[in-house]
Amino acid sequence: MRFAVVMRKQAIDNPWITHRWTPVEVFADLGQFEESGVAITTPNPLGSFVERDAEGETWLFRGFELDLFPDEAEGYFLNATAAEPCWFVMWRLEEDFHRFLEPSSVAECGDEVNLAIPHRICLSYNEAARLIDGGESVDTVVLDKTHWQWLHEYVEAHYRPEPKKRQRPASFKGAQRTADE
Repeated sequence: MRFAVVMRKQAIDNPWITHRWTPVEVFADLGQFEESGVAITTPNPLGSFVERDAEGETWLFRGFELDLFPDEAEGYFLNATAAEPCWFVMWRLEEDFHRFLEPSSVAECGDEVNLAIPHRICLSYNEAARLIDGGESVDTVVLDKTHWQWLHEYVEAHYRPEPKKRQRPASFKGAQRTADE
């Protein structure tokens, strides 16, 4: 299944930084954005400029494949049963961002030094934790009901909790004594 990610560059009132990047939406890419005439031929996402307003700007990135894997079922279960299920979007500030953009959107960058490019989406808490542990930027986007239902059905079909192992008290494990005692 293919998906698209909307990234927002939001102006903020802060003496050290002028803006922050956040993913704001993830939705199914059913080919509705290919009207620009640019097909995705690389494994990289392809971004296009959407709009600029007084508070910032919005970019759309398409071309994300999402496959669910049985060995990640526990991570999907944790997400599907969370108080607020979500998408996890891994993104990086890229200096060489032009290779990720449609040619018609490159001019909209102006004198930007870097651009936030989403590189991966996932639904597993465990996978997101591994990405964060690896030093990646991962943000969440609320999972809509349709995709939550899809995830929930996958979890129902593939997740089997590991049986709990009884912990034996230390007194029953046997003492480690020398022959002198």
